Amino acid sequence: MKGVENVKDMKNIERRLKEFKLSGIAKTLEARNRYAIDNNLTYIDFLKLLLEDEYINRQSNSFRKRLTKSKLDTTKTLDSYDFTYQPKLNKKELLDIASCRFIEEKKNIIFMGNPGVGKTHLANAIGLEALKQGYKVLFIHTNDLILKLISARGDGTYTSILNQILSSDLLIIDEVGFKKIPSNYVDEFFEVIRRRYEKGSIIITTNRPFEEWANIFSDAVLASAIVDRLVHHCHIFKITGESYRIKHLKEAKDNQNSLTPLSAPKPLFYLTKPKCTE
Repeated sequence: MKGVENVKDMKNIERRLKEFKLSGIAKTLEARNRYAIDNNLTYIDFLKLLLEDEYINRQSNSFRKRLTKSKLDTTKTLDSYDFTYQPKLNKKELLDIASCRFIEEKKNIIFMGNPGVGKTHLANAIGLEALKQGYKVLFIHTNDLILKLISARGDGTYTSILNQILSSDLLIIDEVGFKKIPSNYVDEFFEVIRRRYEKGSIIITTNRPFEEWANIFSDAVLASAIVDRLVHHCHIFKITGESYRIKHLKEAKDNQNSLTPLSAPKPLFYLTKPKCTE
């Protein structure tokens, strides 16, 4: 094909592309134009390349924006999770969960177990997989969720903030039960669960069995209503292994004990009282 040879024409085209918000094409136009000329591409093939560049650029920008809003930790991935340390955990089922079909099915996931067994890591990792597939994700600690809603009630932004939280395709609420929720705040948590029920997926991490949730929420009736909605369409993973933090602490101590003690260095010389000279 005959490409654009005039530098001024190229700059004008790039300017128009940016005005039309086609920055992906604008970034690669010059290189693609030269490639098309050198390889004698058809106009259709040239156009396909440009459209693919625009698509990739938009996908990349979308991912970065969604990642920033999600509050996810990019280091906590499925690849970095040590499944060998939790042999009772069904890895195959977890990898199937990571396909994110549960989001389309509006199902929930609950990771239950003692502190340090990797509940938050797994929830975060699945959130990252959802982001890669184009979903909007929000990761938030239980305490932060409640405080955010309480604060919003005070400044008149409650509806806006609640809708913002609920707009995510996947809502991850971390450490439910880590602290007891005061009775006058329980309604805020219940409202989120009620509004998400069968409309959007939730991942919960908790160190407390359901039998203790009545105490956590200071209201047996509300606790029952919360649990009922969460588990209706839900995958529950009970992790019973030892804490990773304790494991790492033991390994650090073992490594320290295995070091050969260093003997005190022998002096290289001895200071002596200088002789008097006349």
